Amino acid sequence: MIERSQALAALAADEFDLVVVGGGITGAGVALDAASRGYSVALVERADFASGTSSRSSKLVHGGLRYLQNFDLGLVREALLERQLMVKLAPHLVRPLPLVVPAFEGARPDRLVGVGLNLYDVMSVEKIRSRRARRSRAERAAGGAGTAITGAEGSESWSPERHRVISGEEVIELLPALAAREPTSGYLFYDCQTDDSRLVLTVLGEAERFGAVCANRLDVTGLVQQDGLARGVQVEDRESGERFQVRAANVVNATGVWADQLRPDELALEAELPSIRPSRGTHVTIRHEDLPLIGGAIVPAGSGRSIFALPWLGHTLVGTTDNDYEGPLAHIEPSRDDIEYLLDAINAFFGTEIRPGRLTGAFAGVRPLISSGDPKKSVDISRKAEIYETSSGLITITGGKLTTWRRMARMTVDRLVEREARDAPCRTHEIPLGQAIAASDLPRVEGVPEEAYGALAARYGHAAHDVLAIAGERGELAQPIVAGCPDLLAEVSLAARREQARSIGDVLLRRTRLGLLAARELTEPDGDTQGGRAPVEIVGDVLARELGWDAQRLALELERFEREADQEGIAVPEGVPAEARAVADSGAA
Repeated sequence: MIERSQALAALAADEFDLVVVGGGITGAGVALDAASRGYSVALVERADFASGTSSRSSKLVHGGLRYLQNFDLGLVREALLERQLMVKLAPHLVRPLPLVVPAFEGARPDRLVGVGLNLYDVMSVEKIRSRRARRSRAERAAGGAGTAITGAEGSESWSPERHRVISGEEVIELLPALAAREPTSGYLFYDCQTDDSRLVLTVLGEAERFGAVCANRLDVTGLVQQDGLARGVQVEDRESGERFQVRAANVVNATGVWADQLRPDELALEAELPSIRPSRGTHVTIRHEDLPLIGGAIVPAGSGRSIFALPWLGHTLVGTTDNDYEGPLAHIEPSRDDIEYLLDAINAFFGTEIRPGRLTGAFAGVRPLISSGDPKKSVDISRKAEIYETSSGLITITGGKLTTWRRMARMTVDRLVEREARDAPCRTHEIPLGQAIAASDLPRVEGVPEEAYGALAARYGHAAHDVLAIAGERGELAQPIVAGCPDLLAEVSLAARREQARSIGDVLLRRTRLGLLAARELTEPDGDTQGGRAPVEIVGDVLARELGWDAQRLALELERFEREADQEGIAVPEGVPAEARAVADSGAA
C-alpha cells in the first residue's frame, strides 16, 4: 500500500466515483470489486484496517454447519462455494483444515450429525453431479484434504473429500489432546482456515493495485451533500486533527456493526433498517503443548451448542461464544463468564484442567447480526448480508460473515452499476489475492530462523521477498520478535512502510498476531534475544525509527499499547477481567 501521507494528499485533492467508509473485509471487498470494474475508489477507515470484527473471527472460511439447524440452506451453500473459490484465489491464505466429530466408548458417531454432513457434502459441489478424480480409499486414509475438480470453464479448483467415519487411532492422530479419552471413532470432514486480518490487508492491496486509494485513522464526521444527494464524506484525521472532504459521486457505508451510526435517522426512517444486534464472540488461545491439535475439533458446550478447538499459527484457538452485547463498541473485552464457558467445555471434552493463567491470549469481537425485533428468535437471527439505499443515495451494506465477503461486495457494487446503467460485470471471482509461493523458493537470509520461512510464505505469499529484503538490511531485523515465534522484526518495518501501521497495536494485533498468541511474553524482558528488554519495547524502537518518533512519543506509544491491551483483554493473566484474575493467579494446570 502507498504511504499514508501520499494517500491523504490524494484523498483531499482528487474526486472519486466512490468512497467506501469502513476498512474491514466488507469495505475492502467493495473497494476491490469497484476498482476492478473501472470505478475510481477511495476507502477511509476510522481506526486501523481490520481493527473491528474482521480481526476477531474464528479464523474459519466455512459453510457453517450450525446454520443447517436453522434450515438456512441458501446461506450455507453460498458460503461453501465461496470457500472453494477463496482456496483457489488465495491458496497461501485460505487453507483446507480437517475437522473431527469424535465418538467415545464404542458408540457410533451421531447419525444426525452424519445427515448434516451429507447435506454439507452435497451443497459444496458446484454442480450436483458425480465427482471426478476421486481418490482411492488408501489415498483418503492417508489424510488427503480433497481433490481438484474441473469446472465448467476448464479451471481446476479445490473441492473437499466427502466426510467419512475414521477409526479411534485416526482421531488421535488428528487430535492428540484426546488420547487419554481413547476415542473409538469419529466423523472427518473439511473446512478452511485463514488469518483474517491478513486477508483484509491482502484484499486492500489488490484494490490499490486497481487504483483504489486507502487510508486509516480517518473519522467520518458526516456526508457531503449536493442537491440532497451524497457527494462524498467529511473526515477528520485522528492523528493531526485536520479536517477535509473526500469528494465522490457515490458513498457506501460498510462499517459493519457500526452501520447504523452513520446517518442513523435517514436509515431508520427511509430504509426501515432493522436494529443491528451486536453479538459478542470470545476466543482464547492456548499453547500447543497444553492442548495439542493437528486438526480441528467440534466440542459440545452444553444446551445443544458447540464450539471449535482449532490449530492456528502454532497455537490452539478455542471459540466462539455467541451472546448479546450492549456495551461500548470501541474495545470489546472477553468477559469472565465467556472465558469460563470456553474453558469448562474444553476441560470437560479433553479431560484437561486448563485455567485462565495458562492462556496465551484472549480476544473478543462483535458480529453485526440483523435483528427482526422478534424476541423468540435466537441470537443467530441472520448472518445474511443486507443492503439498504436511502434518498441521499447512500448505500449501506451490513450483516454477512467473513466467508461471504466477496458476494457482499458484488451485491453492493451491482447496485451502483444498476443505478448508473454501466456495463461493468463483476471480476473478483478471477482476481488472485496475492501470489502464493513455497517456503523453499524464498531466498535464505543470514539470521532468519528456518521456521520463519514457512510462516512468511503463508502470511505474505510472494511479498515475503520484501520482508526478507528488509531483514537483510540490518542483522537485528532478521531476529524473531518473541523467542520461539516465527514473526520477525523485519515485519514491523514492512508494516510501517507498506501497510500503514501507525501504532504498536497495529503491528502486534493485526499485521502479526503476537498480541493474541504471546500476550505475556511481549511484556516480559528476554535476556536471550532482546538484550534484556521486553519484545514490545524492541517493536517500539523499530516503529520509532520508521515513523520518526522521538523518545517522548515512543514512551507515549508504549503506554498506549499497554492501555489498548488492557481495554481489550488480550494481556493474560492481567487481561482476564478483574473478577477472574484471582482464578488466573491461583495456579495453573
